[in-house]
Amino acid sequence: MGQPLKMAAFMKDDFRAIYDNPVGTRRAIISRGRKNAKTTESALILLLHLCGPEAKPNSQLYSAAQSREQASIIFSLAAKIVRLNSDLADCVTVRDTAKQLICRDLGTAYRALSAEVTTAFGLSPVLTLFDELGQVRGPRSSLYEALETATGAQAQPLSIIISTQAATDNDLLSILIDDAAAGHDPRTVLRFHSAPAEFDPFSEQAIRAANPAFDIFMNKAEVLAMAADAKRMPSRQSEYENLICNRRVEANNPFVSASVWASCGGEVQPIDGVPVYGGLDLSAVSDLTALVLIGQVDGVWHVHPTFWLPGDGLATKARADRVPYDQWHREGWLEAAPGSSVEYEYVADYLRDAFQRYDIRKLAFDRWGWRHLRPWLVKAGFSDSDLDTKFVEFGQGMQSMSPALRELESDLLNGKLAHGNHPVLTSCAANARVQTDPAGNRKLDKARSAGRIDGMVALTMARGASANAEEPLDIMAMVA
Repeated sequence: MGQPLKMAAFMKDDFRAIYDNPVGTRRAIISRGRKNAKTTESALILLLHLCGPEAKPNSQLYSAAQSREQASIIFSLAAKIVRLNSDLADCVTVRDTAKQLICRDLGTAYRALSAEVTTAFGLSPVLTLFDELGQVRGPRSSLYEALETATGAQAQPLSIIISTQAATDNDLLSILIDDAAAGHDPRTVLRFHSAPAEFDPFSEQAIRAANPAFDIFMNKAEVLAMAADAKRMPSRQSEYENLICNRRVEANNPFVSASVWASCGGEVQPIDGVPVYGGLDLSAVSDLTALVLIGQVDGVWHVHPTFWLPGDGLATKARADRVPYDQWHREGWLEAAPGSSVEYEYVADYLRDAFQRYDIRKLAFDRWGWRHLRPWLVKAGFSDSDLDTKFVEFGQGMQSMSPALRELESDLLNGKLAHGNHPVLTSCAANARVQTDPAGNRKLDKARSAGRIDGMVALTMARGASANAEEPLDIMAMVA
């Protein structure tokens, strides 16, 4: 307190990357673990543009965060720096109530904004600091968009994003980081520190990779204690990996971890000639429809999924959802149904062919949409007897889902399932989240999941259908 600020080498490198860019910098993204002085850098950049050599007369400067409390952090630190430096205190006015800093001689003004403000329109920022943008869930933020589209009148606007990583690939910060890493715009600077996936998250090697300040000014004993706590208590691991290792990890643990899912990515064997069970997750008009068939070969359930989306507007939907549906279709992983919707007649005809090819014993379906599908199944050639004996209604609540999830989870943990790394199904697995009741029963929850999970719903129903179809042991025959 009160001593000259000494910037660590990695902080100086951040500034060089931003301000020595030969083509100029329009956007800079600084992402690393917590407690690496990201807020300090933000405050220094703010003062540099408020009253330092980067200041432009009469310019507007803003910091943006998801909450009022978060938005005030940069302001509070910058205000402390001003008050502790007599030169800055002479030229900068601090307005605590309004969260403003003003340099009257230059006419520059800074204000902290939060996503809770009623509007951010009408602003014209030269500099915008986005604090912890990783807290934004999903690909859009109205505050971010309002501030980014408000720079049209500025000759050299600059946006600085300083944040730990978001939870999923579909979140706004992840999309911005991936675009920057691809190098599409040389005016975008990426300063990124994260523990690589192959590193043990609890090792010092992983911690150092995501935290350049670990050996400089971080409390090493405290950080290592956090790692030990997370290793001992799995419920804390996701938060630890996200905030300390700066990895994309959902705070709510997925139904199946990426490592467990990958361990079951073995080659899928044909299921001709063995009993087959299936799950059908029907979609709304233009959403993903999933059919998953499973058959047991040498004690392993082999998964054969089929996915459909409407062929019309497939590329547009891929852009809107930020999911490569069009690429999956070109590579043969996703079927494009004719027209602008996945018609029940189309699904019924496909099912007729599947039943003729495989020995399908049971096909589980959600009751939603069944009354519309059944007439088309009859038209496709299914008898009433087939529909009554081979098609089984499967509830989406705890009572039906929990036992099926238990069977599927056991298969995954014991390596008794092979999915062949089917990209659409793998995406569904990565998105899947569960809801648990006080008794410990579980179900897949589409509302809490990060994206489409239809394939996992269908796989769970298929496994539930197979478990329910297993014949009980004939004890009397065994005794005889």
